[in-house]
Amino acid sequence: MARPIKHDGGLFKRAGSKVWWMQYREKGGQRRRESTGAEDWDEAQKRLRERLQARDNNTLPALRKGKDLAFAEWSEFYLENFSKPPFRAKKHLNAVFGGTKLADLTAEEIEMYLRHRLAQRVRVKAGGGIVEKGLLKATTVHQELRVLRRMLNVAVRKRFLAANPCAGVEFPARVDGLFRPHYMGWSEQQQIEFQAPEYMKNLIRIVTETGLRIYKELAPMKKENLDLENGVAWIPDSKTPNGVAEVPLTPIAIEAFRRQIELSGPGPYLFPSVENPGGYQKSFKTAWRASLRRAGVQYFRIYDLRSTYATRLSAGGVADEFVTQLLRQGDAKVFKKYSQLRPASGSTKSWLQ
Repeated sequence: MARPIKHDGGLFKRAGSKVWWMQYREKGGQRRRESTGAEDWDEAQKRLRERLQARDNNTLPALRKGKDLAFAEWSEFYLENFSKPPFRAKKHLNAVFGGTKLADLTAEEIEMYLRHRLAQRVRVKAGGGIVEKGLLKATTVHQELRVLRRMLNVAVRKRFLAANPCAGVEFPARVDGLFRPHYMGWSEQQQIEFQAPEYMKNLIRIVTETGLRIYKELAPMKKENLDLENGVAWIPDSKTPNGVAEVPLTPIAIEAFRRQIELSGPGPYLFPSVENPGGYQKSFKTAWRASLRRAGVQYFRIYDLRSTYATRLSAGGVADEFVTQLLRQGDAKVFKKYSQLRPASGSTKSWLQ
């Protein structure tokens, strides 16, 4: 039988060591001694409390595993099982934090990383080598912070971390326009479509009627993934596991897909690449900007077409839970980021009929 625990835990210093060590007893009574890795007494006390709480919650083995888990290992696991963040963000995060243990990440280190990134310039490959342009946009660096925050939030849920260090991070620059998706009204959509090339017009109709992710789901879509007779599109690969599914199509979407199939030629892809006949189009940004400029519409992201889809469904009276399923999101909180309640439009009615 385990001996009663006389003291819940304590801190001490070893001879010649600057850091505090902690000692406590596990639930079975075994005594443990571990380094806190902190020279400050308050920080060491905080880590001791985390250990004791993990012991009481039966999550101590997972917390110890997180202490030995490198950030690069966790990022690969996260990429395979939870989400697929932008490759650029993952590359830069791994370059700095790859060898760091999850438990050793601090808010101060993350803020230093953000300041360093904000001082860097855009590097572009050219015929004569690498060309440096203007400073990185704050929105680009903030996206890396959002990716890091999501990765560490999952680590907290899996009990590899006691708390997310990003909670104590203050972004060191002003970022305008974050988390404010643009709602495209029906009249504005017609105005843009009138000035857009035919394939862009089809893309706008498809995304606002299906909510497909443009670069991960729609751009690489093959014609064989469409069943227009039954009004269904199959998504074989997506950003998240929930994204792999059959997507129902409205009559407007079916007609747009038919026009795009006729326009795309004999190749397998719906949006074939002009530069590479055997591949698909990787970017629509130039055509999108040009279409907005010709239409006299202030610039907004092409990704906001997905927000328009969610907003029209909500405005038409579709329940939030159902909209979340149609967006193929696992968390209803993410849906709130997309949806902005507006009066029902003509496009919404196609879903309600």
